[in-house]
Amino acid sequence: MDLPEPMAPRLLQTQLPLRSRRTPNMSHNFEVVDSTLLVDAPVIALRRDEVLMPGGRVASREVVENLGAVAVVAVDENERVAMVYQYRRPLGTRLWELPAGLLDIKGEDELTGAKRELQEEAGLQAKRWEVLSDIATSPGFSEEAVRIFLARDLSMVDKLHDTGDEEQDMTFAWVDLDEAVNRVLAGEIVNSIACVGILATYAVLRGGRATRSTDVPFPLRPTSMAKRRPGPDLKKK
Repeated sequence: MDLPEPMAPRLLQTQLPLRSRRTPNMSHNFEVVDSTLLVDAPVIALRRDEVLMPGGRVASREVVENLGAVAVVAVDENERVAMVYQYRRPLGTRLWELPAGLLDIKGEDELTGAKRELQEEAGLQAKRWEVLSDIATSPGFSEEAVRIFLARDLSMVDKLHDTGDEEQDMTFAWVDLDEAVNRVLAGEIVNSIACVGILATYAVLRGGRATRSTDVPFPLRPTSMAKRRPGPDLKKK
């Protein structure tokens, strides 16, 4: 298989306290000398990379490939957040989450995907869109990255048709922003994307923090699976 392209480093310019500062060889290139595709499923894949380490050793690292995703914190004029309650098989339970979904249409940009998911899962559209946060959900083993949007000036629309099995059981609710924050801190909202989105929204609306334009680059967006699949539906091999 083709070797994955290394992502250009983006270092945070944060000065650590002197006693905790380390001096690693930041110039080392973690070169992938070989890569094997182990599993190729519709929404994820698993590969094993052989990576050149700083000490000269080649180590095996398993990587879960992903199409990337978008999520939306849709806030109405009363500062209520649109949330969905849906079943998640890996945990065997239902979770409170934000409207969200995979970037599984070839060539679709993040904003278009977010608008589609908001209409599909919540029956909403928004006039005002901003970027809240970009997150790597499990960087220790997965390349999944999610762009989270803030959507305001909402209106109701007909839901888009969706054939997802779990979506047939999905329920929708408006949750007051303060209550949503309390639920995050109480461990009642545990989906990591929802936690980040809710707390970021609170920082923006109550703390005056800045958002970003919807056209800012999303360098974390995964490309491994998309490169192997012809599209337009990237879930199909």
